[in-house]
Amino acid sequence: MIRWKIDYYDTPSGRKPVEDFIERLADKPRSRVYNTLELLEEFGTRLTLPHAKKVTGTQLWELRVLGEKSLRFFYVAKVGRAFLLLHGFVKKRRKIPKKEIKIALEGLKEYKSGS
Repeated sequence: MIRWKIDYYDTPSGRKPVEDFIERLADKPRSRVYNTLELLEEFGTRLTLPHAKKVTGTQLWELRVLGEKSLRFFYVAKVGRAFLLLHGFVKKRRKIPKKEIKIALEGLKEYKSGS
């Protein structure tokens, strides 16, 4: 089976905020992130709960990394069996904060305007 590719959003200034977020994590949570990303590469759009969930009312999907810290990553599917990771954060409450969704949607808008 052909694996999906994962791309990381680049800001117009060239920063990669999702990669930076992952690299700042401690070893154990970072390992969990990479394991969950492997699942996304393997199963693609067929990945479901508890690992992936559609964010209601948006184009975004939420990649859920469970463990001591609940880590979340917003992503979208791209043409050509690829995903674009837009934003990562530590989820501290039951509901996703609107500001986190806004950050991801702004990144998606910038990405689309630049490509």
